[in-house]
Amino acid sequence: MAGQTRGAEGEFVSSSSIGVRKGLARVEVALRWDPSPAGSPAHDLDIVAAVYGAADPYGEPAQLVHFGSRSPDGTITLTRDSRTGQGFGYDEVMTLELDRMRPESVRVVVGVVIQDTGSGDGRRTTFGAIGGTGIRIREGHLDLAEDDFAGVPDATAATVARFTRDGANAWVLDAAVRGSDAEPEEFVRTMGAGRP
Repeated sequence: MAGQTRGAEGEFVSSSSIGVRKGLARVEVALRWDPSPAGSPAHDLDIVAAVYGAADPYGEPAQLVHFGSRSPDGTITLTRDSRTGQGFGYDEVMTLELDRMRPESVRVVVGVVIQDTGSGDGRRTTFGAIGGTGIRIREGHLDLAEDDFAGVPDATAATVARFTRDGANAWVLDAAVRGSDAEPEEFVRTMGAGRP
């Protein structure tokens, strides 16, 4: 089982980080989790992506893509969405067409947010309370990375992938689960901030 350490800026970092892959074109990020027990509020997890421009690659995102939205140029789409985790296999799927992105788009950070569905006790749901979590990053039929959120059980959100253009204009993947306990809106706004 993956371990958890407290990283820079208070983030939780899973020790089961995957590493770096280069020269990517069309990538799929898929998320799965088990439904909550009968009679409990549903677990609702969402994949989100933030796109950063060359003028501010670690600041405010130029675009945010999440449930109910897509990138204006259609290069990032959420092709499957679940609010309960019910079903077989992966419950949410986001497709990123990195090779079609404008040259000024230089970073894309993908994260997962737990939406609070109202437990009633004032506590926010963490990954440790949700069973069967998993994240898979794939290009075509090749799995680039697979992980879960066991290494960040106290987190309520996490980044799972950072895509960056290298000096040769090729997209590079750094896949690692980095947890956060920020509120969802704050997490989405800041998940790509700070240099690696």
